[in-house]
Amino acid sequence: MAAMTTRPCPCGLSEPYEKCCGRFHSGAAAAPTAEALMRSRYSAFVRLDAGYLLRTWHPRTRPAQLNLDPGMRWTGLEILDTTEGSAFHAAGTVTFRASYRGGSLHERSRFERVDGAWVYVDGEFLA
Repeated sequence: MAAMTTRPCPCGLSEPYEKCCGRFHSGAAAAPTAEALMRSRYSAFVRLDAGYLLRTWHPRTRPAQLNLDPGMRWTGLEILDTTEGSAFHAAGTVTFRASYRGGSLHERSRFERVDGAWVYVDGEFLA
């Protein structure tokens, strides 16, 4: 019998998807920090999980729907900076670069807690 292989999570951490962002996507756990939420949202973009993205978007800025492009190929996530966003904060930012086939997206995202859970508020594109 062949051994089962597990791939690292798309978010860039070495844990397998099921033990990393997969547990957030399934609802088995909540992201404990703004950075963990950012990583899980990147993984949701990779996996075309619009439901998770909408569930983790702040109610005041969340779009009514999200149409993800199945042709988009995300190739990597690099966390450049974080401010606050821990279990002891109500808000935080994560600056990141998300690479895709043909380019990259550089953004500073803002996160807040709503009913104790981290949610994405909005982002500022950086040069």
